[in-house]
Formats: sequence, C-alpha cells, structure tokens
Amino acid sequence: MIAIIGLLLGIVAGLVLQPDVPVVLQPYLPIAVVAALDTLAGGLRAALDGVFDSHVFITSFLFNVVIAALLVFIGDQLGVGPQLSTAVIVVLGIRIFSNAAAIRRSLFRS
Repeated sequence: MIAIIGLLLGIVAGLVLQPDVPVVLQPYLPIAVVAALDTLAGGLRAALDGVFDSHVFITSFLFNVVIAALLVFIGDQLGVGPQLSTAVIVVLGIRIFSNAAAIRRSLFRS
C-alpha cells in the first residue's frame, strides 16, 4: 500500500511542480520510466500470486532502472544509443505485456 501511495504522490508532485529534466538526462528518462513500469507490473503480478516481497520489489525497481539507464549510456558511448534504447524498450515492453497477461488471467480466470 505504501508503494501505491508513493507512486500517486510522485505523479501528483510531477504534475504540479513540472520539473525540468536536464538535457543530459533526457535520453535516459523514457528508459527509466519503462523499467519502473516493468517493475510495477511484476510487483502487481507477485501480489496477486501471493508471493510479493517488498525487499525484492524495491531492489528490483532500483536495479531495473539503473541497469536500463546503464545500457543506454553504454550504447551512447559506443555510438549505438538509439538502437540499444529501442532494444531495451522492446525487452521491457515484452515483460510488461507478459505480466499484464498473467494479471489478466489471475483477475478474470481467463
């Protein structure tokens, strides 16, 4: 419940304060958001399966965001940033949709 409240407070704060993202960090923001959404979908799936662990959720959240941003950074250094960003988005998107399918099956028994 605390995670959901924190997420809602973060969304409200972002909408109200409208912070400016530094130009240097702008390529990493979409990747970090998708990595965070992947972790949230995985956490919801784990909660519905009855195996949710807050420690695993928090560490997964942090590591997913850091690893995704690191991959994009390495891609930028190698000159293949957009291609690697696309690859990360595709992989995380597949995981999000896989978790969404499992959540749907769990909720609707279909």
